[in-house]
Amino acid sequence: MTLATQAVRPLLPLVGADLRVPLVTGGSAPYANLDVAASAPALAAVADRVAQLLPYYSSVHRGAGHGSAVSTAALDAARRTVARFVGARPDDVVQVVRHTTDAFNLLASAVPGDVVTLDVEHHANLLPWARGRRRTVAASSTLAATVAAVERELAREPAALLAVTGASNVTGELLPLAELVAVAHRHGARIAVDGAQLVPHRRVDVAGLGIDYLAFSGHKLYAPYGAGALVGRRDWLEDAPPYLAGGGAVRSVALDAVTWADVPARHEAGTPNVVGAVALAAACEALAALPAHEQAAHEAALGERLREGLAALPGVRVLRLWDDATDTLGLATFTLAGHPAELVAQYLSAEHAVAVRAGRFCAHPLLDRLNDGGTAVRASVGLGTSSADVDRLLAALDELVTTGPRWTYDAAHLPVPDPRPLPGWAV
Repeated sequence: MTLATQAVRPLLPLVGADLRVPLVTGGSAPYANLDVAASAPALAAVADRVAQLLPYYSSVHRGAGHGSAVSTAALDAARRTVARFVGARPDDVVQVVRHTTDAFNLLASAVPGDVVTLDVEHHANLLPWARGRRRTVAASSTLAATVAAVERELAREPAALLAVTGASNVTGELLPLAELVAVAHRHGARIAVDGAQLVPHRRVDVAGLGIDYLAFSGHKLYAPYGAGALVGRRDWLEDAPPYLAGGGAVRSVALDAVTWADVPARHEAGTPNVVGAVALAAACEALAALPAHEQAAHEAALGERLREGLAALPGVRVLRLWDDATDTLGLATFTLAGHPAELVAQYLSAEHAVAVRAGRFCAHPLLDRLNDGGTAVRASVGLGTSSADVDRLLAALDELVTTGPRWTYDAAHLPVPDPRPLPGWAV
């Protein structure tokens, strides 16, 4: 197959960029990580910042030592950095959470009414709302018709919140957030945006767009240290019962009464994840320093190379949602006729050291719609991806279509035998 000849290099250095991994056929190969939509490696700048913090790591807010003073200051500064990165309003709160799922579970405990979602959402933006009254709108074949369907539902019956993804984790297609914000506010609803896929790839301006709540995960933003953020309006969170009950979330405690703290402490009981918060802020700083046009050009070149290469392969079907979607992340989810998705993913890893994702991507209703409930393969690019990584994926798929795998795979599509050793510290 013929591939584009212009080389595209990584934009920022990542931890593990020079990693080599074993092959079942013997020897090793450079690791081509095309699964960054699931979890992205740490930026080198993030790992460096964590290394700076660790000698000072101590208790936060209640310690008297110098390490505690440094850790407290670093946590407070991390909130400010995250707020600036997403263009938060001056009175918005930044809740440090574990990930996007955690953020929406917290927000679900605070929403004073119905929540409207689309049927194409990640489970993080479907399941938390089930504890209240969730109304689901079926997405149409175009974005324009989908926005119109959302407006009809909000007009039919009031809701407190419209919760939508910024970009599909299955197709990479972006939703028109400015239009959806206007629709929600026109009908008296607030809007929460699942930014897990969007924030690592596009600049988001919470205040400028009028977004009420934005949730995202550090592990997709090149800060895999267990922290994410819920950024948004203060009043619902101030009025909500504490997300967790425990130390750090209180002003005073008696055996028969508790006075709870204000947000953000109100919803962050226990020892906070200072390392995760500092890592998240460091990732925000690194992305903010990167010219937006450079990131956009890098991703557009790789995304086009990926999608054009897949389209040239016989038997490949790339999943799409909307006929009129014009902006797509560097991501493609596809099926390969005659080859189960899990086999494709295992083959790519075992024989070519290429990492992709196979499954239903925590978006089962969407895969029911797009692929009759079957599984698919997802390849995704990021700041550390090169054109060589994409070309290796495409060449490996071409080999699979043309000659089949060189190794044997069992009924679960795992390589047998599997001679690849794991690092001693991992077992």
